[in-house]
Amino acid sequence: MSWFEIIGLALSAAVGGAINAVAGGGTLITFPALLFFGTAPVTANATSTLALVIGTSGSIYGYRRHLAAVKTWLWRFLPVSLLGGVLGALLLTCTSNQTFSRLVPFLILFATVIFLAQGLLRRQVKLEPASNPAQPHAVWAAILFQLAVAVYGGYFSAGIGILMLASLGFIGLHNIHEMNSLKTMLGSMINLVAAIWFVISGLIAWPQAAVMTAGALCGYFLGAHYSQRIPQARVRQIITAIGFLLAAITFYKEFIR
Repeated sequence: MSWFEIIGLALSAAVGGAINAVAGGGTLITFPALLFFGTAPVTANATSTLALVIGTSGSIYGYRRHLAAVKTWLWRFLPVSLLGGVLGALLLTCTSNQTFSRLVPFLILFATVIFLAQGLLRRQVKLEPASNPAQPHAVWAAILFQLAVAVYGGYFSAGIGILMLASLGFIGLHNIHEMNSLKTMLGSMINLVAAIWFVISGLIAWPQAAVMTAGALCGYFLGAHYSQRIPQARVRQIITAIGFLLAAITFYKEFIR
C-alpha cells in the first residue's frame, strides 16, 4: 500500500469508528474508502466489518460505567444478536449485495424518523418505563426486531446502530448514553460473529484490515468518550442529523447516481 492509501484508510476508519460510537453507520465511510482504493466489493465489506468490530473495544471501554445499568437488557438481546449475525453473514456469501443494498436507504430513513419521534409515540402507545416488566409484548417485539437488525448487520451492518437505538427507545430506555453502551455491545457481537465467518471464508484483505483497525480503535474511543460530555438533547440531535445524512447519501448512491 502507498502512504496515501494507508493514511486514507486510517482516517476513514477513525471517522467511521467515531460515528459508530455515537449513532452507527460508520460502514458507509469505511466501505466506500476501501472501494476507492481498489478493493473488491465483497472483500471490502468483509474487511470493513473486521476492522470496525475489533475497534469496538475502544468504544466499550469508553462506555464501561454504563454497562451495569443495561446488563439485564444485554442478556435478553445477546442470543438473537449472535444468531442473526451468523445468518446475515451466511446470506452475504450466498447472495448478491444488490437487492439488499437497495433497501438500506429506506431502513436508515425509517429508523431515523422513528428515533426522532420515539418520545411522542411511546406516550401514545403507553409503554411503561424500562424498569417496569408489565409490558412483555413490547419486550418480545423488540427481541424479534433485534433479530432482524442482527441479520441485516451480519449482511451489511450500515445503520444498525440507529435501528437499535430506535428499538431501545420504544421499550422505555431513555438515557442516551446507556442506550449507546447497549447498542455498542450488541453491535460488536453481531459484527464479531460475521467477521469470524468472513475470516473462515477467506474474504479479508489483511494489510488494509490492520491499518483500519488502528484507526477505528482511536475513533471509537474518542467518539464514546466525548459524546458523554455533550448534553443528551444535543447527542440526540447529532444522531438524528447523522441518520438523515446517511439516508440521503445512500438514496443518491442507489437511485440517482
